[in-house]
Amino acid sequence: MSPEAIKQDFESAIIKHISFKARLRSFLYGNASAEAPLRDPEACSLGQWIASRLQGPYAGVPGMQELDREHRLIHARANRLMDLRLAGRQEEALAGFQEVQRQADHIVELLRTIEAKLRTAGV
Repeated sequence: MSPEAIKQDFESAIIKHISFKARLRSFLYGNASAEAPLRDPEACSLGQWIASRLQGPYAGVPGMQELDREHRLIHARANRLMDLRLAGRQEEALAGFQEVQRQADHIVELLRTIEAKLRTAGV
């Protein structure tokens, strides 16, 4: 893959991740949203991106397994916050979003780090 193709691939992953975060925030504020992509790490578009890359071009790339773990963890946190909101504990759910935000920032950092390593290695 060319460095430009790698950059575009990772930019698409970051956009998928930002979309997840926005949909979760919207759900926590009471807007209806499909729950499966928020709850299930394998149903969300970033989860599908990670799975396909782990099976393909980025198999064995340092950081990808950590990215997968962090992605699954953010979905576990999203589930907890969604359950709080559905139980009528919206303020508590919204307060917990800060923790998700910190983890989301970490995921973006991981994506950028992996991308930089791949671009300089010329995979």
